[in-house]
Amino acid sequence: MLLLDVTVVNVALPDIQRDLHASFSQLQWVIDAYALSLAALTLTAGSLADLLGRKRIFALGVVIFTGGSLLCGLAPTANFLIFARGLQGVGGATMFAVSLALLAHEFHGRERGTAFGIWGATTGGAVAIGPLVGGLITESLGWRWIFLVNVPIGAAAFAITLMKVAESRDPAHGGVDVPGVLTFSGGLFLLVFGLVRGNSEGWTSPLILGVLVGSVVLLVAFLLVELRSERPMLDLRLFGRPAFVGAQIAAFTLSASAFSMFLYFTLYLQNVLGYSPLQAGLRFLPITLLSFIVAPISGKLSAHTPVRLLMGAGLAVITIAFLVMHGLTASSGWTALLPGFVLLGAGVGLVNPPLASTAVGVVPPQSTGMGSGANSTFRQVGIATGIAALGAAFEHHLTSTLGSAGHGVASGIVPPNLRAQATAAFVSGMNELFLISAAIAVVGAVSSFVLIRRRDFYGRSGGQ
Repeated sequence: MLLLDVTVVNVALPDIQRDLHASFSQLQWVIDAYALSLAALTLTAGSLADLLGRKRIFALGVVIFTGGSLLCGLAPTANFLIFARGLQGVGGATMFAVSLALLAHEFHGRERGTAFGIWGATTGGAVAIGPLVGGLITESLGWRWIFLVNVPIGAAAFAITLMKVAESRDPAHGGVDVPGVLTFSGGLFLLVFGLVRGNSEGWTSPLILGVLVGSVVLLVAFLLVELRSERPMLDLRLFGRPAFVGAQIAAFTLSASAFSMFLYFTLYLQNVLGYSPLQAGLRFLPITLLSFIVAPISGKLSAHTPVRLLMGAGLAVITIAFLVMHGLTASSGWTALLPGFVLLGAGVGLVNPPLASTAVGVVPPQSTGMGSGANSTFRQVGIATGIAALGAAFEHHLTSTLGSAGHGVASGIVPPNLRAQATAAFVSGMNELFLISAAIAVVGAVSSFVLIRRRDFYGRSGGQ
């Protein structure tokens, strides 16, 4: 549910735009409100789970997520939907923060590699299959049901959690880092707000400059708070382990490149090529299938192969995928994306399982909630800032090419007399995003190869 709700919304965005009269900025916020809540609160939830019990916090997250999903399905306006997506993200952050810690508590040795392989296959597959599920539901039941379907699933997940999941906690935990929560959440919100609103408000406007400066101030304050705290939300000493740094860079770059591009793939397939939500979702199947096939294999390999090789190779494959897709023209069909989609699915499947095992393997066993929360935070920060930054570049390209009409083209509103020019501008903007995403992914590949070392793992679970 968590990963589906990152991408399941994408194919429904044109319907949401028409039904709720949403602007391009509001469409971005429908995605980013969820990702931003995940990013801002995952560390907090991980810390709470170590303190109060991981099973208890996970179950609470299921309840909040399910309630937020219900409100999303009933949303009367675009702004209400954005609010409900934020609430949904609060519950999602709680579950995200604890999921890897629960698995790490239950599984050890080779079993842990298999468990993380299944987790990775679910993660990558859910992100990729989201557009297909969203297309099926949007066409058959309407876009509201992409959220309402979570309600019975959430109820079942809550019951299974209570019956089957074992409780665990960190007995030495000292409490919740309230100053850390406030400075980190506030700084991240201001950063994403500035990126999303920069084009429409003007990058040199007092509002955007003030927001971005405020973001820097709060994030610096967060670092200072964590350095002085006896029980920090994020123990900055962990960044003294190169493998911990490498895992966070890999998580961020994977999300900022591969996962952030799903929004723009969907807009291209539906707004330019004219596919319905279901038809667009079917075009993502190569990513889904390759991710499902490769992730379990990668999980098993991570038990005896250096994880830095698996993660570095996966991000390198993702880099190649974007370079292969670069070169779209106004006359291109969707098959021009097919080789890149195949490589993208394989790369995501290769990265996710060893990234999961690294996230909890490079922190002390009693702090797996913090390790899981930190890695999930960097994943969601990657999605939130990736979508916002790519959106800023994309909208700037369209407005510089088409003038004020570019704002409407980004949302799928194309004046009949500008259709040819709009298509050309949209496609050239996509090519620009492919190069940006490739550059982001290659940073992750190099960082994984260089920083992730076996000796940084507790229990030496990082391969040879």
